[in-house]
Amino acid sequence: MKEIVFATNNMHKLDEIRGILSGSIKVLSLSDIGFLDDIPETGVTLRENALIKSEHIYNLFGVDCFADDTGLEIDALNGSPGVYSARYAGEGCSFQDNVIKVLNELEGVKNRQARFITVISLILDGKRYYFDGSVEGTIEETQSGEGGFGYDPVFTPQGYSITFAEMNKEEKNKISHRGLAVAKLADFLLKS
Repeated sequence: MKEIVFATNNMHKLDEIRGILSGSIKVLSLSDIGFLDDIPETGVTLRENALIKSEHIYNLFGVDCFADDTGLEIDALNGSPGVYSARYAGEGCSFQDNVIKVLNELEGVKNRQARFITVISLILDGKRYYFDGSVEGTIEETQSGEGGFGYDPVFTPQGYSITFAEMNKEEKNKISHRGLAVAKLADFLLKS
């Protein structure tokens, strides 16, 4: 079975990706390779941040690896929080802090159209590849559901009447931004 490192310290993302790729590719965490530091995300786009993380690990360890960056773009907020989604409420903030900030900013706003976008940067045998996925939806007025993480309790994907946080993992992974990007990554890796 192929092995690849996922350059993230986000255990929610790691579990999600391992679930999607289970049985086909063994996904190693940063702690599996002895890296316990944070990788600064200094890019101004999702693609730049994904590349910064994958290059950092590749340059240090010389291992095939991938990284992702994900953002929530809300039309009424001119695309925010976007690349700053993980720290929208400030450095060291929690998922809940970010959700509350978004809900406060959208209070009384009718246009609640939004999309999640994931960009994956893969470095395989020293070459760079990119894969992306997106899902359209709306931001709900209140939180609903216990599953998922991040903005999942307020994001309802188009064509559904429940939030990501109300879906089981398998259902979410089939339609989510990350699930779509990882499916492209998996397809590429299995053909390589």
